[in-house]
Amino acid sequence: MTARILSGQVDCSATSQDAQYAVQFYKTYCDMLQVGYGDNVFCNDNTLAPSPGGPAAPSPRPSSRTGLLIGISAGSVSFLVVTGFLMIWLLVRRRRQRRQAKIRRARTEEGSEGGNFLDDDQAMEDDFEKGTGPRRFRYNDLVVATDNFSDGNKLGEGGFGSVYRGFLKELNLPVAIKRVSKGSKQGRKEYASEVRVISRLRHKNLVQLIGWCHLGGDRLLLVYELMPNGSLDRHLYGDGANSAVLPWSVRYEIVLGLGSALLYLQQESEQCVLHRDIKPSNIMLDAAFSAKLGDFGLARLLERGRAISWTTVAAGTMGYMDPECMVTGRTNAESDVYSFGVVLLEIACGKRPVLVAEQEEDTVHLAQWVWDSYGRGRILDAADARLRGEFDVREMECVLLVGLWCSQLDMKLRPSVRQAVNVLRFEVPPPSLPAMMPAANYMPPIGTTSNSSMSVTGGSSGGTSTSSVTTAVRLTLTQD
Repeated sequence: MTARILSGQVDCSATSQDAQYAVQFYKTYCDMLQVGYGDNVFCNDNTLAPSPGGPAAPSPRPSSRTGLLIGISAGSVSFLVVTGFLMIWLLVRRRRQRRQAKIRRARTEEGSEGGNFLDDDQAMEDDFEKGTGPRRFRYNDLVVATDNFSDGNKLGEGGFGSVYRGFLKELNLPVAIKRVSKGSKQGRKEYASEVRVISRLRHKNLVQLIGWCHLGGDRLLLVYELMPNGSLDRHLYGDGANSAVLPWSVRYEIVLGLGSALLYLQQESEQCVLHRDIKPSNIMLDAAFSAKLGDFGLARLLERGRAISWTTVAAGTMGYMDPECMVTGRTNAESDVYSFGVVLLEIACGKRPVLVAEQEEDTVHLAQWVWDSYGRGRILDAADARLRGEFDVREMECVLLVGLWCSQLDMKLRPSVRQAVNVLRFEVPPPSLPAMMPAANYMPPIGTTSNSSMSVTGGSSGGTSTSSVTTAVRLTLTQD
């Protein structure tokens, strides 16, 4: 009867109340699905009739068209429901992955994960088995190798630990073993950062990390290849007035080696590595006086394409730290380029980065001191006087110019490390610099101060120490 009413074969008024109710209900359902239901103008009232008080009449047998419409409708609703759940699941999964990636990146950059900061022990062991990474040593083996860390085997001491000479009988290899001081929170962070960062790197101008050991969280040790000639600062400044002067030919090869190491870290390794503490005491010399950059305790890893790492803790050594990083909190590749430039000037001049100006009470930075000579057209006056003129003039001028180029206050004016290395190798002409050091446009008004927690090291060869200080963010630059 319902189908006959919808097709117009039967007048609505000639049917029972139950039949009309069934038609109106079906029409309302079809309207919800936006499908047609017939042309009977006498049944255009879409208001549902009240349910009769008597027993409900048996439901009319649906036509084939009705079954098809109901089937299509049910399928569409099911499809929409399944699709909705799938989209929600994908969104939740993507958000979780992004959150986990952010946490992993933060842990890698900060080098701190609490008590479980070396959860990837097995991964390191697997790398060693494949010959691609450092190995884990037993603590007792390192005790034997250093004669129980005797004073006679101590090579040096820093703010977070001591370094000892050792010999691994199993490998028939002399090594340097760094032991982190007990209870040093910063030392633990640097230990974790060192293992994570340098274990991924392989380059002839980087100190090789052979292995590591941590026992109970208080005994943290790193095992390096031994550098027979120690650090660069020892040879630049010596132990006294009668110390031998490092020849210029050796210094120039050290410059090229350091540039090669920095180029690898920033542009050729799998991830961009920010060292953040480039200075002579972290540049080691092997038996042939080849330079090898070490101490990655403050290093950070950056994904390719991520240019800046924001930090609330200024890390590095006074005199080598990028002033813009200290002011803005931004650490990037240009920050290491600045430190590289300061080291180049130090190698060429034989002077530490912070100087006491003649006949003045103020100190002056080495870059400004060299720039004064450059502005007068006498840049070679800045060359190390102890060399007594025994150097290649072209090489000396090149190193001094690149040093100034890299150590400019405004990071936008600095070259990339590849540009700097290309000039040092005489593959491209040297830069043309202004007669006066360009001013920085990021400096706050004179007298402005900022409170910051800083991880700094004092001097070129001093150890690292952590302190909370109030830093006056101001550079006093005097120019003729």
